[in-house]
Amino acid sequence: MNTITQYAPFVLIIAIFYFLIIRPQSQRRKAEKEFTESLKVGDRVITTSGIHGKVTQLNTEKGTVQIETGAGKILFERSAISQELSSKLNAEKK
Repeated sequence: MNTITQYAPFVLIIAIFYFLIIRPQSQRRKAEKEFTESLKVGDRVITTSGIHGKVTQLNTEKGTVQIETGAGKILFERSAISQELSSKLNAEKK
């Protein structure tokens, strides 16, 4: 019984660490992956660097997205599209 009470604080710290840090990050990563996989031509997006544009071409083999901006067409990695910023942009448009 003494060893259980001795290790209980460590187990509690690990459990708190898991539920406050590790689990939310993995859920965020999963949602971001689903978002990038669900992109389609015509979607309005914002990159993580702040570039606004419309998806004109998707390359699933290379994992790239071509975005049309005011300056022309630019090729990005799918991971460069920000789910949070793009969701806010599309919510404002509706």
